[in-house]
Amino acid sequence: MHDYNTIVGVISLRNDKVSYPVIRQRYGIGNSGIDLIMNRYKESGLPWKDFLKLEPSQIEELIYPPKNIRKNDIPMPDFELYYERMMTKGSRVNMFYCWLDYKSEHPNGYQSSQFYEYFNRFIEKNYGGDKVAMAVERIPGEKLYIDWVGDQPELLVDPHTGEIRKIHVFTTTLGVSSLVYAECFLDEKLPSFIQGTINAITFYDAVPRYLVPDNCKTAVTKHTKDEFVLNTAYQDLEEFYNVIILPPPARKPKGKPSVESHVRYLGTHLIERLKEGIYTSLESLNDATQKIIADINRREFQKKMGSRMDAYLRYDKPQMKTLPGDKYSTCDYKYILKIPDNYHLEYDGHYYSVLYTYRGQPAILKATPTEIMICDRNNRFICKHKRSYKGFPKYITDDSHMKPEHLYYKEVNARDGDYYRRWASAYGECTAELIDQVLRSAKHEEQAYNSCAGILHSCKAIPHGIVEEAARKCMLVSIHTLKES
Repeated sequence: MHDYNTIVGVISLRNDKVSYPVIRQRYGIGNSGIDLIMNRYKESGLPWKDFLKLEPSQIEELIYPPKNIRKNDIPMPDFELYYERMMTKGSRVNMFYCWLDYKSEHPNGYQSSQFYEYFNRFIEKNYGGDKVAMAVERIPGEKLYIDWVGDQPELLVDPHTGEIRKIHVFTTTLGVSSLVYAECFLDEKLPSFIQGTINAITFYDAVPRYLVPDNCKTAVTKHTKDEFVLNTAYQDLEEFYNVIILPPPARKPKGKPSVESHVRYLGTHLIERLKEGIYTSLESLNDATQKIIADINRREFQKKMGSRMDAYLRYDKPQMKTLPGDKYSTCDYKYILKIPDNYHLEYDGHYYSVLYTYRGQPAILKATPTEIMICDRNNRFICKHKRSYKGFPKYITDDSHMKPEHLYYKEVNARDGDYYRRWASAYGECTAELIDQVLRSAKHEEQAYNSCAGILHSCKAIPHGIVEEAARKCMLVSIHTLKES
């Protein structure tokens, strides 16, 4: 019988096509021993990565089973498959169910006690037990894990119609103390997720180094609305709280064992208690939720001294950063696939300008109750406007955003008779009187604006004295248009 290191080494080298002579020299094992190890490894049917997840003692027993087991050739259960079935959202599968399923396929397989023992070893080895989590995962105040509780109970009653609505429970857990926070929302959309995160940080009254949300996307490879906005929202959250968003690896429950266990815990100790009441508003439901959470956090640990709150104040909070002085303002995110040619972005029935050179490019509009902020596709600030709630004007335009010729036409259209009179008075009394006569000579004053503009533009490079003399002569002979002059 060879030990774990030899077994794993032989299989690894053979998988890499290393020759028998090299393996014999490396491990001092004969060809028959190599064949036996490889044959029994292949008979197990386990992929290499799953084989390596087994305990060393399990691997040794799989290759060199005891005599009484070897005769029956008992197959090893597929614990990875059973674990995934148990962890699937909404699943009611438990260990006993898995053992019955295993026995139905292998009547001569392990009995329940052996099955449970091997299953527990597998879980502790691959997904972490309490001791491993304390040493590897739970650094005081470092990570705040975020998730939604799988169950969505119908707890909210409409007092007018009697309709019962489902609610969604947002939850977090922190560091060594496992201090929990929970809040009920009507959905699991991005605004609820962001608001829950903000409220959780406020509840802890301190900021961890990392936020570890279960359903966060940190890289955007395509410009779909949800992915882009989610990334942008977290960038803003990161910058404000000076934290790092650090999602767990995909499909790796061991990357977040703390929140996984507390999600299951709250599924019983929070939701079951909430079911005892009747709630006609989200506020009353969250009041009850906070009372239950406070009770959970004050509850004494079963296997160690103190409570979650005691451990939080002693270990986690001293290692965390203080809250920023300002309060984080949530905003509504709108992704603009392409800035239109008129370089105005629509929000809530109004249109807000952006520098005209950005037309045709993607942009992000962020709306708060008081302002509209516009950023480029990389979330870099471009401009902001005061948010308008008036019915008119619909277009909110910053003149500095306009194309030069557009600005010119806007200025022309905004001019009136007094504008031209003020312009003319800069040259002197005769020029001002001439322009006034030109304005009054038209049936409608607006019809004379072009003549006034033409006369005054022709005077720009001429000394004021000459302009005044020319204006006096024009009035003497009653010349009131540029063409006549």
